[in-house]
Formats: sequence, C-alpha cells, structure tokens
Amino acid sequence: LPPRHMDSVVRIVEALESTDHDFTGTVPELARALGGCSTPGCRAVLGEPPNVPPAPRTLSREQWLLFTQLLHQDAAAPERGVVLAPDGSTVALGPLLAGIEVGLKRAAGWPFPTVEPPIDALYAVTITEVLGTSFLLARDGAGNRTTLGPDGCWDDVDDPQNYTLLGPPSPIPDAVANGAMDGVLLGAHLAQAPVPLADLLRGYYGTGNGTEKERPPSSYRRQDFGVLTGPGKLEEEVAAMLRVLRVLPPTQELLEDVGPEEVVAIARQAAQDFTEVYVECPAIVPRCMWGARPYRGTPKPLTLPLGSVYIHHTFIPSAPCRTFTACAEDMRAMQRFHQDTRGWDDIGYSFVVGSDGYLYQGRGWHWVGAHTKGYNSKGYGVSYVGDFSATLPDPDAIALVRDRLLPCAVRTGRLHRNYTLRGHRQMGRTDCPGNSLFHEIETWHGFK
Repeated sequence: LPPRHMDSVVRIVEALESTDHDFTGTVPELARALGGCSTPGCRAVLGEPPNVPPAPRTLSREQWLLFTQLLHQDAAAPERGVVLAPDGSTVALGPLLAGIEVGLKRAAGWPFPTVEPPIDALYAVTITEVLGTSFLLARDGAGNRTTLGPDGCWDDVDDPQNYTLLGPPSPIPDAVANGAMDGVLLGAHLAQAPVPLADLLRGYYGTGNGTEKERPPSSYRRQDFGVLTGPGKLEEEVAAMLRVLRVLPPTQELLEDVGPEEVVAIARQAAQDFTEVYVECPAIVPRCMWGARPYRGTPKPLTLPLGSVYIHHTFIPSAPCRTFTACAEDMRAMQRFHQDTRGWDDIGYSFVVGSDGYLYQGRGWHWVGAHTKGYNSKGYGVSYVGDFSATLPDPDAIALVRDRLLPCAVRTGRLHRNYTLRGHRQMGRTDCPGNSLFHEIETWHGFK
C-alpha cells in the first residue's frame, strides 16, 4: 500500500476532487460512509452515514484500500486510522475529515439538526464527544484508567506503514488529539472561505513541494487551537455533549447514574486536562521518532521534582534545524558524537529545541543526563540546535522553552515551583550557550 503519510492522503483527495470523478458528494462524506465518523454524537450532528459507494475509478486499487483502512474506525485500535504528517506529528483522519465536513456544510448554509441542549457541531464531531466519553468511562477507575495519550512511533518515517502506541491506549491518543485540533482549525477556516480540499491540506501540512523550506501551519496547531478555543469554551461544549449523549439511545445507559453536577465536574476536568496536555504543554518528539540508538548501560533515575534547568546551545550543528527531517538528522548526529566520540551512554541533553516548533526527547524527564558536569542529577539540560554566540534563536523557539516547557514542567511536578535557571557557562569553563542566548535567558523567570 502507499505510505501512511499525509502526502498519500492529499493525492487521494486530489484524485477524488478531479473533474472526472465518478462519485457524488464530498470527500468528507465519503470518509463518513467508510466509517470515519460513526459515533452516536456524530450521527446526531451529521445524520446517518451515506452508503459505501463502489471504488471510484480515479483511485488505484491500493489507494482505495488505504483510504478504506484509514477510515475504518476501531475503538480498540485507534492507532490504525492515522497518518504521519511532514512536521513529524501523527494525525487521525476521522476527526480531521469530520471537522472539515462541518466547515463545508456551514459554508454552504446546510441546516444542521437541532439538538437539545444546543451544541457546536464543529467541536461535537472532532473532540467533545470522545473527550467527554473518555473522562466519563474513567470516573470509576480511581485514576487507573488512561484518559489522554499516549504518543506513538512509526516503523519507518520514510515509508510509514505501522504505528505503535508507546503505552496503554485511551480513547484519545495523541494522534486523535492532533486530528481533532486540526479538524476544528480547518473546519473553522473552511466555514469562512471554502477552498478545494487538496489545496487546503497541502498548504496546512506542507506536503509535497516546500516541505523543507519553512514550518508548515500544522506545527502551530497547539497555539492556534488555544487561541480559537479557550478552556471555558471547551468545558461548556463537553458538558453540552454529555447532556446530548444522555438522551441518545446508544449512550443513555452510560449516563443514567450521572447527575447534573457530576456532568459539570467531568466536563471541567476533561477540558482542564486536555488544555494542559495539548495546548499549554509543548509537543515532544519521542526518541523512536527521531531514530535514537539504544541507551548504553543502565540509565540512572532522577529524583523529581528537580530544582534547576541548564540552558545550552549545540554549537555543532551550528545552523538551527527548521524541519522534522533536519532536526531528526541533527539528533542522530549528536547522539553518535556523544556516544562514539565522548564515550557517553547516550545523547547528553534532557531535551533539544528545534526551530521547527518541536522539542526532541534526549534523556527525557526521568533519567540523569550528561549535560552539565557535576550537576546532571540536579537539573534538566535543555539545548538549542545552533550556534547562538552572535544571533538569537527564533522568537518561537525562545517561547517554546520560556513560556511552555518550563511552566509545563512545574505544573506537572517535574520541576520545583521556585526552580533556578542558569546558562551552562555559569557551571563550568565554556562559552555555552553563546553570548546572545545567554543575555536572552538573563531576562527569564528563575534566572540566577
């Protein structure tokens, strides 16, 4: 089959939108016919799915098979309906295309069915039904049941075919969260200005030409979703969705012993947790996605929360990396240098900051690194890719650590509230993290 990559999806959409297509309706309606949005809430908003049409002649047999597999929803294996985007993130197609369908229908003035209480159709088909249901199912689990996450990894980022979750699945693994946020953003955009779907997807994800030149809009999804959707809006819509599910025959039983106050409490918790995990905290690319070698030896655990953060620059590579491909390559080069030349067990840094909008996991939150001699067990080492002796990282890359990673680490109990922030040069004989970056971090909260 074609790679499970957003490029493959764009080609399928382009073929379906071509003038000689032989099916009626839109691509999102076809996706719904194949099972892409078949939950009770989705049916209440968009109606019963259309019948599955014969395979369109504009698609090859392999393309039709791939599209069918990607849209066949399996609650026990949500990772099967996902594709890899050029920015290195993984996206579930079901909520993405459902949000797009609502946007197109709004632009065309389609009369959505009236449901009580009123719900925002765009949020209902993308995030609020699955989010409310996930927290509803977890309420009796005494915290043992996963409600959000995890992330996952592809077998081969050049020819992605199989995606494996990194932990126990929830109804909202990271790929579903990404697809839901993208569905809201693109649906809202289409409601204002309809454009051909292939053009929309190509522009948003940066597929095909131009992928290596600049950050695609998809790498800003967390910020953009946060701007569009305040926590109050998300909480309100989850609560409304749960009240709707209470009267729908397939889900009545699930909510029969849940009182009005508990609905409000579930919605508040769901909105708070989703906002913290997917809006306020930054996305971190796991080791298996950038192609890390195994750790040599036995890693030593950190005792959390830590009290310090040490800021570095890589110096070599000297140029910032601006794409997933380039940053992943730089990570592998740094790990080779640290293991083979320095003789360390692994890449030394806890986290590495790309200029592509993403953080890359080095030793991560839980293991002692090799970044600041004498202080490795006392703090996290966070390094910017590039030489910042004379220039600064991009404003986005600065904000990624200052405004998102550090507050997230405090909120999640990994870093003391009164942590100390220092440049590498303050802890040893080095120019790191470069004069420009050092003068920048002197203005950050916690700098000593």
